[in-house]
Amino acid sequence: MAAIEQFDSIYLDLSKESGKCRFAENGLGWKPSSGGNTFTLDRGDIASAQWSRAAKGYEVKILKRSSEIVQLDGFQQEDFDRLSKLFRLWYSINLESKEHALRGWNWGKTEFSKAELIFNVQNKPAFEIPYTEISNTNLAGRNEVAVEFTPSNEDDTGTNGHLGGARGRGKKSGAGGDQMVEMRFYIPGTTTRKETEGEEAGSDAEQEDNKEKNAATLFYETLIDKAEIGETAGDAIATFLEVLHLTPRGRFDIDMYEASFRLRGKTYDYKIQYDAIKKFMVLPKPDDLHFMLCIGLDPPLRQGQTRYPFVVMQAKKDEEVTIDLNLTDEELSEKYKGKLEAHYEQPLHQVITYIFKGLANKKITSPAKDFMTHRQQYGIKCSIKAAEGFLYCLEKAFMFVPKPATYISYDQTASITFSRVSGAVSALSTFDIQVVMKSGPSHQFSNINREDLKALEDFFKLKGLRVKNEVDEEANLIAAALREEAMDDSEEEVVGPGADRGSADEDEESVDEDFRAESESDVAEEYDSAHESSGSGSAESGVDDDEQDAEMDDVDGEEQEEEKPKPKKQKK
Repeated sequence: MAAIEQFDSIYLDLSKESGKCRFAENGLGWKPSSGGNTFTLDRGDIASAQWSRAAKGYEVKILKRSSEIVQLDGFQQEDFDRLSKLFRLWYSINLESKEHALRGWNWGKTEFSKAELIFNVQNKPAFEIPYTEISNTNLAGRNEVAVEFTPSNEDDTGTNGHLGGARGRGKKSGAGGDQMVEMRFYIPGTTTRKETEGEEAGSDAEQEDNKEKNAATLFYETLIDKAEIGETAGDAIATFLEVLHLTPRGRFDIDMYEASFRLRGKTYDYKIQYDAIKKFMVLPKPDDLHFMLCIGLDPPLRQGQTRYPFVVMQAKKDEEVTIDLNLTDEELSEKYKGKLEAHYEQPLHQVITYIFKGLANKKITSPAKDFMTHRQQYGIKCSIKAAEGFLYCLEKAFMFVPKPATYISYDQTASITFSRVSGAVSALSTFDIQVVMKSGPSHQFSNINREDLKALEDFFKLKGLRVKNEVDEEANLIAAALREEAMDDSEEEVVGPGADRGSADEDEESVDEDFRAESESDVAEEYDSAHESSGSGSAESGVDDDEQDAEMDDVDGEEQEEEKPKPKKQKK
């Protein structure tokens, strides 16, 4: 047999491009056709091998002694004899041929092997899922288990030759344009741990193995153990119990490990790598009683069809905790010198922030110091559609929390418009902000207090953002219209010299003398002490007009004498 056996157009671990695979007496190697990292595997690391039909022809699946899976796909059917011979002679391993179930049934029996979860249909494997591809699992219902897969890295070439081994966790699925992110298993009834794990079940606690439990719960617990999803509590560097989360809503225990942290709730558990943390924000709530800690994730957290790009937790401002980190003095001095302390006795939100900063090595973001509301707060109460929350102005972006948590970078903002909803009852006391993006949909924040308008406008201009203030423009137009209306009203009140003023003009006109004499006689008779006699004389005794005129003159003279001292009394 030749010293080297070479096969062309072979795909390593579902890689996007093919390469050359060479087998030699001391091991095997694979190199991409277009160049790149070379993958090598020493013969001493090969535990077993399996031949089966696969996507691009036939596949050789190699189980490493470290319980990892290596897949080589693209062989032809006639290559089986050559491969079987070289595995037997060079590696002392029997290349086992295995057939897959092709019925297409979606019900069968699961099997937990050393390195992968196998779904069997009529005792034949329908598909296998390597444990390294599983990122998380949750009990989605009483009899339902959700299995989440690690997202792919599109930039990965398919090897990590500089490490001398196969690709890391979650990179096999990076080959296709589409990727499965979750699978759910419906598992009814009860079973025992021995039946669930099969031959892999330990024999130490035989009584525990034969105890019947809910099948879905047992499947969930076994998968966590096999896929190493849930580290034990002893491995946690720090643990915080019953921390209130606003997104996703609920109370979760936070277990913080060296490379990841875990949120443990009553229904859902989440394991999140520190590498997935892109932002960490500490936001004081306007009530002066709470702080919100906002963690931006990429890829986002998944719960069924719901995606959570931000985790928002809330802690009381004066809630203090005392905690000792589960780290030795050597680990603190070597790995986390200047980043972590052995003992903390501070408010809860500060302790969580310091430990996240030390373990994840992420920058902590706070609200910009250049903006304050009229109540001297950093958060602006507003709403997105029907969801109420708080808008914060950071140094480089907007942040709306808690739900839907929205992050808007200033660099991606085209313009900002202050407007007011016409016809609204509170239109005079509130206004809206519409943020137009350079690409993508715009965002609208509603019901912002009118007193914060000037501070916001000044801050946006300070950041160099384009601002259009329709609120002030509308107010100016309304004020101008009111002024015009007021001027029109005042012009109507100013009367011209030729205007007819009705009875007001009659007082100034010359009064008819006959009417005046008659009027004065009437008044004199009414107030004269002898008006009855004078009146009767004029009507009955036949006194001529001359005598009557003379009498009237006398009466006028008496009235004038009586009226003369009256002005003197007024002067006094």
